[in-house]
Amino acid sequence: MNHNVQEVSLLHPAYLGFIFYKGSPRNFDKTIPPLPNTIKKVGVFVNETIETILEKVKEHEFQVLQLHGDESADYLASLRDQIETSEKKIELWKVFSIGDTLDFSEITPFEKHADKYLFDTQGKKRGGNGRSFNWEVLTDYPFQTPFILSGGIGPESISAIRALLKKSIPLHGIDLNSRFETEPGLKNITQLKKFIHALSS
Repeated sequence: MNHNVQEVSLLHPAYLGFIFYKGSPRNFDKTIPPLPNTIKKVGVFVNETIETILEKVKEHEFQVLQLHGDESADYLASLRDQIETSEKKIELWKVFSIGDTLDFSEITPFEKHADKYLFDTQGKKRGGNGRSFNWEVLTDYPFQTPFILSGGIGPESISAIRALLKKSIPLHGIDLNSRFETEPGLKNITQLKKFIHALSS
């Protein structure tokens, strides 16, 4: 897996995510190999204790924490208070799973605490469901907080992504996951290269 991580890093992504959730087939239990300083390491957690997250931050030097469970705004505030004691700035991303609709009022309490949001597809699993939600629900996004688009993004999504980028919404990036894997946790480098080239051309 570490060799695969290094191969992905050669594609110069802005972020690389590492999942720490035993319920996921992508659960990461290894040492993260050295990465270029241009790549931010993202620790992904699901309803984890703050103590455990702080331990992982110390061990892996994460620049971003992605919270993919039922964490409350108060939880984010408490986590922020404890990680802000360090000199390095650590971003907090809160994940929202979307079905057919999105109630923006559910996001409002997190506005003071989250640096970014990640919108994923609602499904049986905590991510990696391989399906996209209706991106049209994001066209009325009322906040200035940037967000990451996730959920079932694949090679055929390029036109829809370009269309969304033309909207007046703060789309910060896209999360490429299960549709670009040879098996859970292992990315298909050839497919990633083709997608990145097609999206940037």
